[in-house]
Amino acid sequence: MASRLGFVGIIIEDRKKSAVSVNALIGEYGDIILARLGLPYKEKECSVITLIVDATTDKLGALTGRLGKLSGVSVKSALSKEK
Repeated sequence: MASRLGFVGIIIEDRKKSAVSVNALIGEYGDIILARLGLPYKEKECSVITLIVDATTDKLGALTGRLGKLSGVSVKSALSKEK
């Protein structure tokens, strides 16, 4: 299965509660991550993280599935079309 370019959007609703777990998972999948942009929104005590990835559907599904199981974390992703 070929890898494809894509992105992952992550919203952490409670930074104090979930940020450490999210960062640990992102670190585990560092081999598929090309870039990361994180924006802490201190006024609302939340954060938004965008990842640019080069991944297979299986690998991306594993990452997003694990992130989505974390309390207070919302995640959406997309991959480029297959050639």
